[in-house]
Amino acid sequence: MKIPEPRESEVTDEAVFLNRREVLRLGAAAALGTLVAGCPEGGQADPPDPLALRRLPDVAPAAPAFRVDEEPTSFEDVTSYNNFYEFGTGKQDPAREAHTLRPEPWSVVVDGDVGRPGRVPLEDLLAAAPLEERIYRFRCVEAWSMVVPWIGVPLARVIERFQPGPKAAYVAFETLVDPEQMPGQRRRVIDWPYREGLRMDEAMHPLAFLAIGLYGRVLPNQNGAPIRLVVPWKYGFKSIKSIVRMSFTEKQPHTSWNDLQPSEYGFYANVNPEVDHPRWSQARERRLGEFRKRPTLPFNGYAEQVAGLYAGLDLRRNF
Repeated sequence: MKIPEPRESEVTDEAVFLNRREVLRLGAAAALGTLVAGCPEGGQADPPDPLALRRLPDVAPAAPAFRVDEEPTSFEDVTSYNNFYEFGTGKQDPAREAHTLRPEPWSVVVDGDVGRPGRVPLEDLLAAAPLEERIYRFRCVEAWSMVVPWIGVPLARVIERFQPGPKAAYVAFETLVDPEQMPGQRRRVIDWPYREGLRMDEAMHPLAFLAIGLYGRVLPNQNGAPIRLVVPWKYGFKSIKSIVRMSFTEKQPHTSWNDLQPSEYGFYANVNPEVDHPRWSQARERRLGEFRKRPTLPFNGYAEQVAGLYAGLDLRRNF
């Protein structure tokens, strides 16, 4: 069964005819330009306005299988209410502090059991597939949620380019470590770098996505610029931001929240209303912009597409 189509107003409706490499460069420049313009001599810079970021060109609209029929969360909420501990532990800290991140130039190290390892410039990584829109639900383990129109490329198409070997059972990801750019890393909130991972069949699933934008614009720094993972059937902490490494491994990789508190944050982190967090219920969630809570859907509403990945797996023990 296909996910119902959204209203016409929910789909990105603008494209600027610039090439992809130039858009990435100009998007970062636009953010830095806003920073400079808002910084009086000797004063503190105002956070850049995400609306100043360039729009991405030639983006294919979301296909029916990759969009939901729910109203997208407002651009303001999506870009101002974030968990990104590299810039602070408050929800508004990333929007205020992430202007220090320099998302261009950017590259990703690919290593492990792959036929084509190396350091790959971001624009080359994105050459794996045309840019497309995906309108996905996003569910945080803290029991709040969003609906986000992401822009990016399927993770599977990127992985295929590097020719994973027979021992590549997992894909591990790491976030940038640079306390100058990410001042929250000066505190040992977690063991930096932030690390996440997927089983290979999860990573190759059609829903798994690498995002470089949202709402048709270049990804704002606070949302994980310039490239982040989006795994819509899992809690948001699995969708690692500002990726600088992809490693293909035989053994299950260490992941940040699972290492920090394994009794609260599992490796799989599939959205499951029947398995509560030890300190709160997961049965309901608060959609940003709404007052009433709504029921949490198994696998965040993507059960029909992904439940088969976990056939025979005890989802209470392997949460």
